[in-house]
Amino acid sequence: MAKIDPSLYLNNQATRTPSPDLGKDEFLKILMTQLQNQDPTNPMDDREFISQMAQFSSLEQMMNMTNSIDTLVQSQLVSPVIKYSHMIGKQISYQAYDEETGEKLDIETGKVVAVSQQDGWAILELDNGEKIYADAALEVRDPTDSESNNNQGDEANE
Repeated sequence: MAKIDPSLYLNNQATRTPSPDLGKDEFLKILMTQLQNQDPTNPMDDREFISQMAQFSSLEQMMNMTNSIDTLVQSQLVSPVIKYSHMIGKQISYQAYDEETGEKLDIETGKVVAVSQQDGWAILELDNGEKIYADAALEVRDPTDSESNNNQGDEANE
């Protein structure tokens, strides 16, 4: 009796996992196969072919634009200047230190006038001439909110 070779069993065959993505190369392969196997007595309509090519071109442009936007967003998320730029014009409080002794001084306030970067860290430049690391800010306020609160307090005292 003939023996069956176990290497021919289906469960011993290498499996291929299909990709859900259809790229340019796959589209062109399908198109070429379609052209090669079309009925010579009833060829593909020119308008249908042009329409498919236009759709493919549009799809490719949208995919390229999506990749460009993703790259732009990722580069902006990494930059500390972009990350902290919303703080320009805000009033911040921070712990002041004596530069010579390193001793803690009073908590000071200042208005952020610029944001810069040094060694990958965001530096807040204040209207009083100080430069502090962004993570050293203890409190952030909108100066217009504190002015309106002060005016309301003045009106209540009158």
